[in-house]
Amino acid sequence: MAPPLVQLKDIGLTFGGHPLLDGVELAVAAGERLCLVGRNGSGKSTLLKIAAGLIEPDRGTRFVQPGATVRYLPQEPDFADAATVLAYVEAGLGPGDDPHRAHFLLEELGLTGDEDPATLSGGEARRAAIARVLAPEPDILLLDEPTNHLDLPVIEWLDETLKISRAAMVMISHDRRFLADLSRVTVWLDRGKLRRIDRGFSEFEAWRDDVLAEEEREQHKLDRKIVAEEHWMRYGVTARRKRNMRRVGELQALRQARREFRGAAGSVALAATQAEKSGTLVIEAERISKAYDDRPIVTDFSTRIRRGDRIGIIGPNGSGKTTLLSLLTGTLTADEGVVRLGANLEMATLEQNRDSLDPTATVAETLTGGHGDSVMVDGKPRHVVGYMKDFLFAPEQARTPLGVLSGGERGRLMLARALAKPSNVLVLDEPTNDLDLDTLDVLEEMLGDYAGTVLLISHDRDFLDRVVSAVIVPEGDGRWTEYAGGYSDMISQRGGDLLRTAPAKPAKEKAEASAPAPTREPKAAKRRLGFNEKHALETLPKTMAKLQKTIATLHQKLADPKLFGRDRKAFDEASRAAAAAEAELAAAEERWLELEMLREEIEGR
Repeated sequence: MAPPLVQLKDIGLTFGGHPLLDGVELAVAAGERLCLVGRNGSGKSTLLKIAAGLIEPDRGTRFVQPGATVRYLPQEPDFADAATVLAYVEAGLGPGDDPHRAHFLLEELGLTGDEDPATLSGGEARRAAIARVLAPEPDILLLDEPTNHLDLPVIEWLDETLKISRAAMVMISHDRRFLADLSRVTVWLDRGKLRRIDRGFSEFEAWRDDVLAEEEREQHKLDRKIVAEEHWMRYGVTARRKRNMRRVGELQALRQARREFRGAAGSVALAATQAEKSGTLVIEAERISKAYDDRPIVTDFSTRIRRGDRIGIIGPNGSGKTTLLSLLTGTLTADEGVVRLGANLEMATLEQNRDSLDPTATVAETLTGGHGDSVMVDGKPRHVVGYMKDFLFAPEQARTPLGVLSGGERGRLMLARALAKPSNVLVLDEPTNDLDLDTLDVLEEMLGDYAGTVLLISHDRDFLDRVVSAVIVPEGDGRWTEYAGGYSDMISQRGGDLLRTAPAKPAKEKAEASAPAPTREPKAAKRRLGFNEKHALETLPKTMAKLQKTIATLHQKLADPKLFGRDRKAFDEASRAAAAAEAELAAAEERWLELEMLREEIEGR
């Protein structure tokens, strides 16, 4: 087995008297693609920083293969020493790296390189940081929320780029589709411990639920055993003193194990405070238009939104999503056309810009408006600490300034503030940013149960598919089209993804692009398929079918929640065999597709 590129052994780290990481072991071999999952605050970003060499743990060792290059993508990149975006990206290159790749990646990501880092938007800063870590073509990539602030076309581009990368990867992301597409191994950080399964994220959640169910059963058995031992202590027949003392010691050990057990964190209790029903017609827009500096943002757009609709507005950054949302909700006046709002509307809004929160204000002050210690929820006062607990805030965090909260905690706080207000229309701008996967699940369930109307902007493909009943997307030049269904339904109806906005080209490049293409010599005739290629084309389908059966059998074996505890060696062997079979299947599918495309090209000449 190949030695790991990066290895962490017995990593321990304590914050605030509680172990954040306790004996964590992580090894990443060449070409492996791991997703690191866990609740907000579980220590995922901290562990990634330890792997990158940016944080020193309290105990444990970090090993990096000599000569291996590691690049780390932080959630908040630091542009302090860079005069331009290009300088920032080039600073990440090694002595032997190709500087032209920095220019290429910036162009692919819609940047010129001449931008001042101080003026970048969140999405532009994220794209520059991605270019910096990809430019050196490192041996291992450590990616912390790589899709944050990116629009859908760039997320699709990043997805495809990482698929063909040879780098080993460790990824933290709330984007389910992104993790399912790229991961081959899942490591779960839970209560300071790290568990690993050699399966991608798409199979993680079912496995996690089995693990937690088995854990709950074991704790139930422990509780019953403690009750039985306590009954013996009170009512059992007195035996030899030595035996009695042994059982007393065993009972104490059982009680100690029960005290030290850290149960899984609870779920966020999301519930929107609902106002009286709105009218059947919520919003009607008739041929509305809006332009800025002669640039059309919305042109001749019409729609009718009824009570109970879930409408997603999606598109590239800068396409005018927030402008369209503001027009529909009446907070912005259209240049042309009419927007009619229905009767009895009560709107609650979740803003995208979490920087609008006062960093010096406390959690309690933000929820109460700085008045008293109660929050009005569903028309009734609730103590702020009790309401905070619904959103997984500890009581001692009531006086915590917002400036020290994590991105996920700020996201939960803004949800708590928005959902406390009575509403029958929820207006959500990027509600999924920084939320962990468990909180996303609860948010999706809450929106599914919400009796009112939902308007949202999101770049999370899986979230859109699960929540919305229709999407509105830009087609260019201010034109917008409404499609029934979620993101995947829109893709199938359009026959392609959203348009990416290319960076403006210099005048010389525009002139060259508009010049007629030079006449080219006709291409040489394609060669015929060789004997080995024909044989592979005929036999690979059988090979793939056999591999699929093998994988299904191994996955069925691994689905046994008791296998790991009963026979660790058999579990590890089955996991390795499944990973090897999946890799072999992927290679066979790729080879077959390549040969099939070549055959069609030859026969279709």
